[in-house]
Amino acid sequence: MREIDQLTMERYGIPSLVLMENAASAVVRVIVSAFSGDVANKRALVLCGRGNNGGDGAATARLLAHAGASVSAILFGNIGDAKGDARTNFDALTSLAEGDAESAASSIRFVQCPNDDDARRAVEEQLSPPPDVIVDGLFGTGLTRPLDGVYGEVARRINGLREHATANSLVVAIDIPSGLDSDSAELIGAAIQADITITMTAPKRANVLPAASNYNGRLVVAEIGSPRELISEARADLFLTEEADARRWLIETRYQPDSYKNTHGHALIVAGSRGFTGAATLSANAAMRAGAGLVTVATPASVQALVASHTMPEVMTTSLAETDRGAVSDEAVDYVLKFSERADVIAIGPGLSSEDERTRMFVRRVVEGRRTPVVIDADGLNCLSPWPDQLRGSSELPIVLTPHPGEMLRLMGTSDKTALHDRVASARQFATRHEVILLLKGDRSLIAASDGRVFVNATGNAGLGTAGAGDTLTGVITGFVAQAQAYAPASRAKRVSVLETVIAALYVSGLAGDLAARELGMRCMVASDIREHLSAAICSLDPCGEQP
Repeated sequence: MREIDQLTMERYGIPSLVLMENAASAVVRVIVSAFSGDVANKRALVLCGRGNNGGDGAATARLLAHAGASVSAILFGNIGDAKGDARTNFDALTSLAEGDAESAASSIRFVQCPNDDDARRAVEEQLSPPPDVIVDGLFGTGLTRPLDGVYGEVARRINGLREHATANSLVVAIDIPSGLDSDSAELIGAAIQADITITMTAPKRANVLPAASNYNGRLVVAEIGSPRELISEARADLFLTEEADARRWLIETRYQPDSYKNTHGHALIVAGSRGFTGAATLSANAAMRAGAGLVTVATPASVQALVASHTMPEVMTTSLAETDRGAVSDEAVDYVLKFSERADVIAIGPGLSSEDERTRMFVRRVVEGRRTPVVIDADGLNCLSPWPDQLRGSSELPIVLTPHPGEMLRLMGTSDKTALHDRVASARQFATRHEVILLLKGDRSLIAASDGRVFVNATGNAGLGTAGAGDTLTGVITGFVAQAQAYAPASRAKRVSVLETVIAALYVSGLAGDLAARELGMRCMVASDIREHLSAAICSLDPCGEQP
């Protein structure tokens, strides 16, 4: 980001002071929006460090005062310690605070605190009672050491406000909550817990990767004047999935006037076993609801009737040869491969069982003999663990793996949880080594591509950690892949890639989970609620495309 800022100034002639002013304007816009467009008579406390983050804070304080808020700004240090653009903004804030009563000075107070005791007293004075909004401009993206002394105390004091029912201060962080190392997902010490973080130009690792990202609250990425081509030149290999990514996929795969069930794709889901039929049902129903034109569940013969009785009437079923324990047998390989000739994608694994060697052999041979993309989840993954080195995906016949952390460890052939200490690195290494698309589930699920790119999903909540949510996600992915593979109108130069499709499916599924949680609460939502909110999620992203 320092390089991008520098190039913005050198190549495009945009002064750094303008970038700082744009950053402050973005912060104020978000704050004003949070208060329904009016901050008149709202109390604001702005905490400023001596560096550029503090300069952003000083500019924010000035603009909040002009917007009508009653502002108190505290500088942790002396103005004389500040340099460059930060100093310029502190001087401007001083002039405003010392201005005549008819100016914004009547609603702004600026205090310099040359020592820790002064800072403690100033902060405590402003927190009793708590203000309407607290702006964190103490430390920005350059912090690499834990907060100590008065800074750690202030972070804990602000976080402690959440424990009091009468305190409802909105905590807003500029660029990144103070106390986080912007280049790391790991916590390095105490950090301010923000309700909203406005980061400039592009997200940083600590903005999007847990546990650090859990301190950001709602993340807003603000454009402050750096051209997009500078970001592209940086050649990042870690990305945050945005609403626009899912919307683009929905637009590119919109139903056309001449489309029908065959052009919407046929999904074959190999799932279920005796005692585990729910997973098959959840996956199939989700694929159907996600827009696949045809969905067939292939399941052991002894449970076919039970699966058929619980799936949507639109879902078809077919029976497979089974073991004496009611799991799919390797005798079903030829039938499944033959049946898959009429399908556009195969999903394999939910509720399948992995205890019998004949089931494990079945999964391996189906994946090796595939003629379509394949999505592997749950027991499909367990049947292939540790992952065979010689089994690889390809651009023509991609393999999508969707493990949770326990399944990921088994795929890696280890029980050492520290192997996933850096989830991004682990996912990237596995995906590139085996040429697969890897969706590693968890807090902020990741999608790793075979070319080394990793995408962090922005949707979802803790309520998605409920039984059957993974099976539902498999169904959504499979339904989306079926559509993307089956229909390529003349207006589309080529099919939407499976990678783009998986990114969109994960985003939409997480959004459906967010909508379900808003309606039902995270505690009470179940997997089928995610499926039933897919329609609302899709329509919110592409309302025009969903209307006849």
